[in-house]
Amino acid sequence: MKKLLLPAVAASLALASFAVPLPSSISAVSESFTAAADPNTTDEVPQDHKLVIYQVMTRLFGNKKALNKPYGTNEENGVGKFNDINDVALQAIKKLGVSHVWYTGVLEHATMSDFTKTGGPGPDDADVVKGRAGSPYAIKDYYDIAPDLAVDVKTRKQEFEALVKRTHANGLKVIIDFIPNHVARSYKSNAKPAGVIDLGEKDDKTVAFAPNNNFYYLPGKSLVVPKAGNPLGAALGPKEDGKFVETPAKASGNDVFSEAPKVDDWYETVKLNYGVDYQNGRKTHFEPMPDTWLKMRDILVYWAQKDVDGFRCDMVEMVPTEFWAWVIPEVKKVKPDIIFMGEAYNPKEYKNYLEKGKFDYLYDKVGLYDGLRRLMTGSGTTEDITKVWSEESRGFGSRMLRFLENHDEQRIASKEFAGDPRTAIPAMTVSATLGSGPVMVYFGQEVGEPANGSEGFSGADGRTTIFDYWGVPEHQKWMNGGKFDGGKLDGVQKQLRDFYSRLLNLTSTSDAIRKGKFYELQDANNLGKNYDQRRVYSYLRYTDKQKLLIIANFSKDVTLTPKIDIPKSAMQAMGLDPTKFYTYTDVLNNAPATENLTITLTPLSAYVFEIKAKE
Repeated sequence: MKKLLLPAVAASLALASFAVPLPSSISAVSESFTAAADPNTTDEVPQDHKLVIYQVMTRLFGNKKALNKPYGTNEENGVGKFNDINDVALQAIKKLGVSHVWYTGVLEHATMSDFTKTGGPGPDDADVVKGRAGSPYAIKDYYDIAPDLAVDVKTRKQEFEALVKRTHANGLKVIIDFIPNHVARSYKSNAKPAGVIDLGEKDDKTVAFAPNNNFYYLPGKSLVVPKAGNPLGAALGPKEDGKFVETPAKASGNDVFSEAPKVDDWYETVKLNYGVDYQNGRKTHFEPMPDTWLKMRDILVYWAQKDVDGFRCDMVEMVPTEFWAWVIPEVKKVKPDIIFMGEAYNPKEYKNYLEKGKFDYLYDKVGLYDGLRRLMTGSGTTEDITKVWSEESRGFGSRMLRFLENHDEQRIASKEFAGDPRTAIPAMTVSATLGSGPVMVYFGQEVGEPANGSEGFSGADGRTTIFDYWGVPEHQKWMNGGKFDGGKLDGVQKQLRDFYSRLLNLTSTSDAIRKGKFYELQDANNLGKNYDQRRVYSYLRYTDKQKLLIIANFSKDVTLTPKIDIPKSAMQAMGLDPTKFYTYTDVLNNAPATENLTITLTPLSAYVFEIKAKE
C-alpha cells in the first residue's frame, strides 16, 4: 500500500498547509448596503440542529487484518465486530467532537458467508448477492443482526444491544439504517417476534399488483439473473449457477418491472409495495392502509424500543411521502426524540419531505456536496454555495445534513475525487459552519483514507467497499492495533486529523454556529483587491452571544491577501456599532487576537474569526 504522500512532499505540504500564518488586517466597515430586503441573507430563523455524525461501516471499522486479498473471505481478510468498538474507540470518536455514531450495516443482509457451524444462517445464493460479504442494503431479515458483526453468532442481538449501551455510556447517540424500499431476494425473517406475519407470506402471487401485497409480481414469469453478475469474479460462489429460482419473478428494487433485470440494476433486491400501482399510471391505493405500511411501522418501533436514537432512511423518495407522513409520527409516539434522516436527491421535493413527510433532516448532496466537490476539483465556483443557501434550501437550511464523504461517495483523497485530503480543509469548514444543521464525517476521512485498489466486487472506484471483506489501511494506522491513538499515522495525517478535531469541536460548541443567523460577504468583497470571489468564500454567523467571520480559500496554489470588508448593514444586523473598533481572534487555528486585519489566505485554508469589541 502506498503512503498517503511521499515523504519529501509530505513535509513541504505540512509546512505549507497546516502552519497557518497569522493574518495581518481587516478593513474598516463599509456602508455598502441598506437593511431592507438584503440579498446577502435570509429571513430563516436558525434552529439548533447541529448534530455531528460519525458514520462507521461497522464490518470494516474494527478490522485489524491487513491481507486485503481481492474477493477474500471473512477469515482471510478479517471482519470488524461490535466488540471492537470499545470504550477506548468511542472516547476517541467523542473527542473528535462527535455527538452521534451512525452504525452502517447492522441488520442482517444477504451474504455468501456460511455461519451454520456456529449456529447461524447459511450462505445465500451467489446469483443474487453482490460481493462476498454482500450489500448491507439487501436486507435478509429486518428483525435480525448481521452475524458477521458478532463474536458469538448466537448472541449477536445481545452484542448489538451492548454496543448501544456502551455508546450511550460514552456520551454518544446511536443511528442505524432503515431500508424501506427493497429487501434481498432471499428475504425471510427467522427472528421476527411471535405473531408477526412475514413479508409476502399472504401475498396473492397471481396478480401483478394488489394493495395489500408486500411485493410486486410478474405472473407467469420466472426470474432470469444477469449473466454478467460475477459476484466473485472468476471464482464461483455458493450455489452460483445462473439459475436462482423465483417464480413468479418479483420487480427489482430500482423499480424494474422485468423478469430479466440488467447487471446494472439492483437485481439482488426486490421492490416493496406501499400501495402504488407503478404499471397503472402510479395510481395510489392508500385507503384502507396498505399492509406494508403496518409491517414497516412495527419494524421501526421494534428498533426504537431497542433504544436506538435515530434512523438514516435509505432512498426515501422511492417510498410515498404519505407513508412517511404517517409512520414518523407513529414512531415518535413511542420515542418522541428519535430522529429520521432521509437520503434524498431531488431538491424540488425537499420541502415536501420535510414538511409533509415529517423528516427531521435530509441529505444535502445535490446542492452543497456537489457544489463543494466542483470547487475541490477546480471546476466550480463559490456561486454554487450561494445558490444552496439563497435558493435550494432557503428557509430550511437548518434541516439539511452536510457531508463530504459517506459510503456511497468517493473518498476525497482518492484519485477519482481530489487526490489530496487537504482539499477538505476549506470545503469541510463550509460544510460544518454554513448552517446550523447536522454535519457528517465518514470513518477514515479524518486521516485521508484514499480507498486505493480493487477490493473485489466493489472494484477500483475510489470508494471504500461495502460489498467485500477488507481492511481500511489509513484508518488502521489510526486504530493502531486497537489503541485508537493514531500511533501509526504520519505527521501530515496527524495534522489533518487535528484539523478535523478542531473544526468539529468548534462546530459542536459554538453558539453562533449552532444557532446563529447567516450573512454572506461575497457582494461586499467581490471588487476588492486580491479577493478572488470565485475561489474565496466568506460569511458571518452570529447570535447575541457570539459573532463569527468565516473565510475559506479553495485555491490549491494561490496565496491571497484580501482586505475583508464587512458592510454597515451586516454590522448592524449583528448588533455591533460600525463606528467602534473590534478585535478578531482565529478560533479555528488558535491564533492570537488581532485588529484591522488584511488576511493572508494560504492555499486550501480556512479561518474562523471571533469578533469582539476592543477593550
